[in-house]
Amino acid sequence: MMAGPQPLIDIRGVRKQFRSRSGTLLDALADTSLAVEANQFICIVGPSGCGKSTLLRMMAGLETITSGVITIDGAAVTGARRDIGLVFQSPVMLPWRTILKNVLVPAEVLKMSAAAARERAHDLLKLVGLDGFADRYPDELSGGMRQRAAIARALMHDPNILLMDEPFGALDALTREAMNLELLRIWQASRKTVVLVTHSIEEALLLSDKVAVFSPRPGFIREVIDVPIARPRSAATRTDPVFIQLADRLRGYFEANSTGDRKVDGVPAT
Repeated sequence: MMAGPQPLIDIRGVRKQFRSRSGTLLDALADTSLAVEANQFICIVGPSGCGKSTLLRMMAGLETITSGVITIDGAAVTGARRDIGLVFQSPVMLPWRTILKNVLVPAEVLKMSAAAARERAHDLLKLVGLDGFADRYPDELSGGMRQRAAIARALMHDPNILLMDEPFGALDALTREAMNLELLRIWQASRKTVVLVTHSIEEALLLSDKVAVFSPRPGFIREVIDVPIARPRSAATRTDPVFIQLADRLRGYFEANSTGDRKVDGVPAT
Protein backbone atom coordinates (compact mmCIF):
# COMPACT_ATOMS: atom_id res chain seq x y z
CA MET A 1 0.00 0.00 0.00
CA MET A 2 1.35 3.44 -0.92
CA ALA A 3 1.86 5.93 1.89
CA GLY A 4 -0.29 9.05 1.88
CA PRO A 5 1.08 12.57 1.50
CA GLN A 6 3.29 13.82 4.32
CA PRO A 7 1.52 16.21 6.71
CA LEU A 8 2.61 19.84 6.57
CA ILE A 9 3.37 19.75 10.32
CA ASP A 10 4.50 16.40 11.70
CA ILE A 11 5.07 16.11 15.46
CA ARG A 12 6.53 12.77 16.51
CA GLY A 13 7.30 11.61 20.05
CA VAL A 14 8.04 15.11 21.29
CA ARG A 15 9.03 15.54 24.92
CA LYS A 16 10.00 18.64 26.90
CA GLN A 17 11.77 18.82 30.24
CA PHE A 18 12.62 21.88 32.33
CA ARG A 19 15.17 22.05 35.13
CA SER A 20 13.84 23.57 38.35
CA ARG A 21 15.83 25.97 40.51
CA SER A 22 16.74 23.05 42.76
CA GLY A 23 18.15 21.20 39.75
CA THR A 24 15.35 18.66 39.43
CA LEU A 25 14.19 17.76 35.92
CA LEU A 26 10.47 18.37 35.46
CA ASP A 27 8.40 16.86 32.64
CA ALA A 28 6.33 19.59 30.97
CA LEU A 29 5.40 17.59 27.90
CA ALA A 30 5.33 13.80 27.57
CA ASP A 31 5.47 11.67 24.41
CA THR A 32 3.37 13.81 22.05
CA SER A 33 2.49 13.23 18.40
CA LEU A 34 0.24 15.16 16.02
CA ALA A 35 -0.12 15.48 12.26
CA VAL A 36 -1.50 18.67 10.69
CA GLU A 37 -2.41 18.73 7.01
CA ALA A 38 -2.02 21.80 4.82
CA ASN A 39 -4.95 24.27 5.07
CA GLN A 40 -6.37 22.55 8.14
CA PHE A 41 -7.59 24.42 11.20
CA ILE A 42 -6.55 22.49 14.33
CA CYS A 43 -7.40 23.51 17.89
CA ILE A 44 -5.58 22.18 20.95
CA VAL A 45 -7.52 22.07 24.22
CA GLY A 46 -6.47 21.01 27.69
CA PRO A 47 -6.15 22.13 31.31
CA SER A 48 -3.82 24.95 32.36
CA GLY A 49 -0.18 23.94 32.65
CA CYS A 50 -0.48 20.81 30.50
CA GLY A 51 2.05 21.93 27.86
CA LYS A 52 -0.21 23.28 25.08
CA SER A 53 1.63 26.59 24.76
CA THR A 54 5.00 24.88 25.13
CA LEU A 55 4.18 22.65 22.16
CA LEU A 56 3.11 25.67 20.11
CA ARG A 57 6.37 27.46 20.93
CA MET A 58 8.34 24.38 19.89
CA MET A 59 6.45 24.31 16.59
CA ALA A 60 7.45 27.94 16.09
CA GLY A 61 11.10 27.17 16.86
CA LEU A 62 11.05 29.37 19.97
CA GLU A 63 11.53 26.49 22.43
CA THR A 64 14.02 23.63 22.28
CA ILE A 65 12.86 20.01 22.10
CA THR A 66 14.18 17.58 24.70
CA SER A 67 13.48 14.55 22.50
CA GLY A 68 11.43 13.69 19.45
CA VAL A 69 11.13 15.73 16.28
CA ILE A 70 8.89 18.35 14.68
CA THR A 71 9.06 18.74 10.93
CA ILE A 72 7.40 21.38 8.76
CA ASP A 73 7.13 20.62 5.07
CA GLY A 74 9.61 17.79 5.62
CA ALA A 75 12.32 19.87 7.35
CA ALA A 76 13.09 19.59 11.07
CA VAL A 77 12.30 22.69 13.14
CA THR A 78 15.56 23.96 14.62
CA GLY A 79 14.78 27.65 15.09
CA ALA A 80 12.46 30.49 14.11
CA ARG A 81 11.03 30.16 10.61
CA ARG A 82 9.86 32.67 8.03
CA ASP A 83 6.88 30.53 6.98
CA ILE A 84 5.18 30.88 10.38
CA GLY A 85 3.05 33.74 11.72
CA LEU A 86 2.45 34.05 15.47
CA VAL A 87 -0.48 35.53 17.39
CA PHE A 88 -0.35 35.59 21.19
CA GLN A 89 -2.97 36.38 23.84
CA SER A 90 -1.63 39.92 24.11
CA PRO A 91 -1.35 41.72 20.75
CA VAL A 92 1.82 43.58 21.90
CA MET A 93 1.40 46.65 19.74
CA LEU A 94 4.15 49.31 19.69
CA PRO A 95 2.28 52.29 21.20
CA TRP A 96 4.30 54.97 19.36
CA ARG A 97 3.50 53.51 15.93
CA THR A 98 0.24 53.69 14.01
CA ILE A 99 -1.69 50.51 13.32
CA LEU A 100 -0.37 50.50 9.75
CA LYS A 101 3.21 50.82 10.94
CA ASN A 102 2.66 48.07 13.53
CA VAL A 103 1.42 45.76 10.79
CA LEU A 104 4.48 46.66 8.71
CA VAL A 105 6.99 45.51 11.36
CA PRO A 106 7.60 42.03 9.81
CA ALA A 107 8.10 43.64 6.39
CA GLU A 108 10.78 45.92 7.82
CA VAL A 109 12.52 43.06 9.63
CA LEU A 110 12.50 40.91 6.49
CA LYS A 111 13.44 43.89 4.26
CA MET A 112 10.46 43.49 1.96
CA SER A 113 9.84 46.06 -0.77
CA ALA A 114 8.41 49.14 0.98
CA ALA A 115 5.79 49.93 -1.66
CA ALA A 116 4.60 46.33 -1.99
CA ALA A 117 4.55 45.94 1.79
CA ARG A 118 2.36 49.03 2.28
CA GLU A 119 -0.07 47.79 -0.34
CA ARG A 120 -0.24 44.37 1.33
CA ALA A 121 -0.65 45.94 4.79
CA HIS A 122 -3.63 47.97 3.58
CA ASP A 123 -5.12 44.84 2.00
CA LEU A 124 -4.68 42.93 5.27
CA LEU A 125 -6.25 45.70 7.34
CA LYS A 126 -9.23 45.52 5.02
CA LEU A 127 -9.30 41.72 5.37
CA VAL A 128 -9.45 41.90 9.19
CA GLY A 129 -12.06 44.65 9.19
CA LEU A 130 -9.78 47.59 10.06
CA ASP A 131 -10.03 49.49 6.80
CA GLY A 132 -9.99 53.16 7.79
CA PHE A 133 -8.00 52.61 11.01
CA ALA A 134 -4.50 52.54 9.49
CA ASP A 135 -3.52 55.91 10.98
CA ARG A 136 -4.93 55.27 14.45
CA TYR A 137 -2.71 54.37 17.40
CA PRO A 138 -3.12 51.20 19.51
CA ASP A 139 -4.57 53.06 22.52
CA GLU A 140 -7.34 54.38 20.26
CA LEU A 141 -8.57 50.87 19.46
CA SER A 142 -10.52 48.32 21.51
CA GLY A 143 -8.92 45.04 22.60
CA GLY A 144 -10.67 43.15 19.82
CA MET A 145 -9.50 45.64 17.22
CA ARG A 146 -5.92 45.43 18.46
CA GLN A 147 -6.10 41.65 18.17
CA ARG A 148 -7.35 41.99 14.59
CA ALA A 149 -4.31 44.17 13.91
CA ALA A 150 -2.11 41.48 15.45
CA ILE A 151 -3.59 38.91 13.06
CA ALA A 152 -2.92 41.23 10.12
CA ARG A 153 0.68 41.67 11.32
CA ALA A 154 1.12 37.88 11.60
CA LEU A 155 -0.07 37.51 7.98
CA MET A 156 2.12 40.36 6.69
CA HIS A 157 4.91 38.13 5.33
CA ASP A 158 2.38 35.66 3.88
CA PRO A 159 3.31 32.66 6.05
CA ASN A 160 1.97 29.21 5.25
CA ILE A 161 1.17 28.55 8.91
CA LEU A 162 -0.50 30.63 11.60
CA LEU A 163 0.13 29.61 15.23
CA MET A 164 -2.23 31.21 17.75
CA ASP A 165 -1.83 30.95 21.53
CA GLU A 166 -5.07 31.85 23.36
CA PRO A 167 -5.54 34.83 21.00
CA PHE A 168 -8.91 35.82 22.47
CA GLY A 169 -8.40 34.76 26.07
CA ALA A 170 -8.15 38.33 27.40
CA LEU A 171 -11.33 39.54 25.68
CA ASP A 172 -14.80 39.78 27.19
CA ALA A 173 -17.26 37.03 26.24
CA LEU A 174 -19.20 39.01 23.62
CA THR A 175 -16.05 40.32 21.92
CA ARG A 176 -14.54 36.84 21.98
CA GLU A 177 -17.58 35.37 20.23
CA ALA A 178 -17.42 38.10 17.60
CA MET A 179 -13.69 37.48 17.09
CA ASN A 180 -14.30 33.74 16.65
CA LEU A 181 -16.61 34.51 13.75
CA GLU A 182 -14.16 37.07 12.38
CA LEU A 183 -11.34 34.52 12.48
CA LEU A 184 -13.52 32.02 10.63
CA ARG A 185 -14.07 34.62 7.90
CA ILE A 186 -10.35 35.46 7.71
CA TRP A 187 -9.38 31.79 7.56
CA GLN A 188 -11.94 31.12 4.84
CA ALA A 189 -10.42 33.96 2.80
CA SER A 190 -6.74 33.09 3.38
CA ARG A 191 -6.91 29.29 3.92
CA LYS A 192 -3.74 29.27 5.96
CA THR A 193 -2.88 26.24 8.06
CA VAL A 194 -3.87 27.24 11.60
CA VAL A 195 -3.03 25.69 14.97
CA LEU A 196 -4.82 27.46 17.83
CA VAL A 197 -4.43 26.79 21.56
CA THR A 198 -7.52 27.46 23.67
CA HIS A 199 -9.14 26.60 26.98
CA SER A 200 -12.60 26.94 25.41
CA ILE A 201 -14.27 23.77 24.15
CA GLU A 202 -16.93 25.75 22.26
CA GLU A 203 -14.31 27.94 20.59
CA ALA A 204 -12.37 24.85 19.50
CA LEU A 205 -15.44 23.18 18.00
CA LEU A 206 -16.66 26.30 16.23
CA LEU A 207 -13.31 26.98 14.57
CA SER A 208 -11.59 23.71 13.85
CA ASP A 209 -11.50 20.73 11.53
CA LYS A 210 -9.97 18.65 14.33
CA VAL A 211 -9.55 19.08 18.09
CA ALA A 212 -6.44 17.69 19.78
CA VAL A 213 -7.18 16.86 23.42
CA PHE A 214 -4.32 17.26 25.92
CA SER A 215 -3.99 15.29 29.13
CA PRO A 216 -3.07 16.97 32.44
CA ARG A 217 0.63 17.66 33.05
CA PRO A 218 2.91 16.20 31.94
CA GLY A 219 0.76 16.65 28.88
CA PHE A 220 0.40 14.55 25.80
CA ILE A 221 -2.25 14.43 23.09
CA ARG A 222 -4.61 11.69 24.20
CA GLU A 223 -6.96 11.87 21.20
CA VAL A 224 -7.60 13.88 18.04
CA ILE A 225 -11.31 14.33 17.36
CA ASP A 226 -12.77 15.15 13.94
CA VAL A 227 -15.33 17.98 13.80
CA PRO A 228 -17.67 16.90 10.95
CA ILE A 229 -19.71 20.11 10.89
CA ALA A 230 -20.23 21.77 7.52
CA ARG A 231 -18.66 25.10 6.68
CA PRO A 232 -19.23 27.99 6.54
CA ARG A 233 -20.12 28.12 10.24
CA SER A 234 -21.90 30.79 12.23
CA ALA A 235 -23.14 31.53 15.74
CA ALA A 236 -26.00 29.12 15.04
CA THR A 237 -23.46 26.29 14.70
CA ARG A 238 -23.41 26.06 18.49
CA THR A 239 -26.97 24.70 18.40
CA ASP A 240 -26.11 21.94 15.93
CA PRO A 241 -26.76 18.52 17.57
CA VAL A 242 -23.31 17.29 16.47
CA PHE A 243 -21.70 20.36 18.07
CA ILE A 244 -23.54 19.73 21.34
CA GLN A 245 -22.64 16.04 21.31
CA LEU A 246 -18.95 16.75 20.70
CA ALA A 247 -18.91 19.43 23.43
CA ASP A 248 -20.30 16.91 25.92
CA ARG A 249 -17.73 14.36 24.80
CA LEU A 250 -14.85 16.80 25.26
CA ARG A 251 -16.06 17.93 28.67
CA GLY A 252 -16.16 14.27 29.69
CA TYR A 253 -12.37 14.07 29.37
CA PHE A 254 -11.88 16.78 31.97
CA GLU A 255 -14.75 15.93 34.30
CA ALA A 256 -13.21 12.49 34.72
CA ASN A 257 -10.14 14.15 36.26
CA SER A 258 -11.88 16.93 38.21
CA THR A 259 -9.84 17.10 41.40
CA GLY A 260 -7.65 20.19 40.98
CA ASP A 261 -8.06 23.83 40.22
CA ARG A 262 -7.16 23.75 36.54
CA LYS A 263 -10.11 24.38 34.29
CA VAL A 264 -11.31 23.93 30.75
CA ASP A 265 -14.52 25.84 29.95
CA GLY A 266 -15.11 26.18 33.68
CA VAL A 267 -14.76 22.44 34.31
CA PRO A 268 -12.03 21.55 36.88
CA ALA A 269 -9.34 19.22 35.64
CA THR A 270 -6.03 18.05 37.07
